[in-house]
Amino acid sequence: MTLSIRVDKEIESRLNRLADLTDRSKAFYLRRLIEDNLDDLEDYYLAEQADLKKEKTYTLKEVKQELELDS
Repeated sequence: MTLSIRVDKEIESRLNRLADLTDRSKAFYLRRLIEDNLDDLEDYYLAEQADLKKEKTYTLKEVKQELELDS
């Protein structure tokens, strides 16, 4: 899949510098950024959505009790 994004000049400059200094493509670093951070973004934004919907949440203590993990 091909994507197109807009970044400000500072980000573009930093990305160009990194690519030039390491002999890797800008696309390589953009892929790495997405791959390495997508899980965290999903966790954050899906949790935010769940909070907005007032879904039931559980404390760690409640989960441990339910799964009988208390030591």
